Amino acid sequence: MTDRPLTLMAVHAHPDDEATGTGGVFARYAAEGIRTVLVTCTDGGCGDGPGGVKPGEPGHDPAAVASMRRQELEASCEVLKISDLETLDYADSGMMGWQGNDAPGSFWRTPVEEGAARLAELMRHYRPDVVVTYDENGFYGHPDHIQAHRITMAALETAELSPKVYWTTMPRSAMRRFGEIMREFHEDMPEPDPAETAALAEIGLPDDEITTWVDTTAFSGQKFDALAAHASQGENIFFLKMGKERFGELMGMETFVRVLDPTGAPVPENDLFAGLR
Repeated sequence: MTDRPLTLMAVHAHPDDEATGTGGVFARYAAEGIRTVLVTCTDGGCGDGPGGVKPGEPGHDPAAVASMRRQELEASCEVLKISDLETLDYADSGMMGWQGNDAPGSFWRTPVEEGAARLAELMRHYRPDVVVTYDENGFYGHPDHIQAHRITMAALETAELSPKVYWTTMPRSAMRRFGEIMREFHEDMPEPDPAETAALAEIGLPDDEITTWVDTTAFSGQKFDALAAHASQGENIFFLKMGKERFGELMGMETFVRVLDPTGAPVPENDLFAGLR
């Protein structure tokens, strides 16, 4: 036994990703005295600029956007009581197929071995007991999310550590519910393209394949405020349109798939640290 605190490390692609999928667990475990470490891989420079200006449009300055998003990220970490923020500061690659995918310095173009070596150094420093990142498809196919998955899994091998490892996910039942809610808030939404509907149906997992259901209802207010801290991207953060009370009702459960586990804790489980305390 050592005096080292239990430690959670989440590896995310962009500023604001920490709040969307893991804001609840960050806040909950910080409140329980667990050390919480966030690694953000890109600078978020492909996000919206002031006034909602999009990448490639006149007036969009990736460097200025990245600087603004760094400030928002720090504000979000303060809300969630995240102990340690580490940024790899690779250039945001943009969505799949964008020119930024192949831009010099983009995260997507970075060799996995390079990113993994940097992340492994952080893992050796913090020695996390639990590591969270995305699945092989980055949850929904974003290149930077996919790359975050790749470097995380490679870094675990390089660092020769054996924490519990989780991938973020959503139950398909919740995905269907979110689709209904989006229509509620956007009555003029056109009928989705059948191909798009089929693709969306593949996001997340059947409920019975989810190993870990963490109740973070008591911390949903912090999660909402952390998302709201990313004000420059508010147009893209649908959840903020719900208001805090509705948000808390719908976003109080965070779900994961456990992919590596040295503890042998039974599943389904309701705690990322099951078997560790």
